[in-house]
Amino acid sequence: MVALVLSEDRGAAYAAAAIFLAGALSDGLDGYLARRYGTRTSTGEWLDPLADKVFVAAPLVALSALGRFPVWVAVVILVREVGVTLLRAMLGRRGIAMPASNLAKWKTSFQLLAITLYLLPLASGWTPVRLGVLAVALGLTISTGIDYVLRSMRLRGVAPPPPQEKRP
Repeated sequence: MVALVLSEDRGAAYAAAAIFLAGALSDGLDGYLARRYGTRTSTGEWLDPLADKVFVAAPLVALSALGRFPVWVAVVILVREVGVTLLRAMLGRRGIAMPASNLAKWKTSFQLLAITLYLLPLASGWTPVRLGVLAVALGLTISTGIDYVLRSMRLRGVAPPPPQEKRP
């Protein structure tokens, strides 16, 4: 996929986007089947998110190198992904699992959609759509990164639990 992106050929760009979408859909299917049939493992809970991060990082780096993706956004996304991976690894060494939150799953969906839109050789009329999807992905990336830090602190007993809603 990266070689296709770096070739800067229009046809190769469509092929790269198709490969990326196929990978994203197969990962989603894998996750669905694991939940559906209860085939979760502690290794899978750590390895699958790591594979997802590499899957996202590769096209981000390639597109950024070509000037087709905002470098600063790629840096924010990659720093968050590395940080969450390190948090999970640290917790995993203590026997604590921190599965992906529902909001983080939305984050992944918007990141994948944004990357797909940047992989495709779309006309300039698509720029507002690309930027809108990217803005949502970036917001979710930052907010879920903060959420993971707070959750890991709670799991380690460093931070108090979140406030409970008061019921009338």
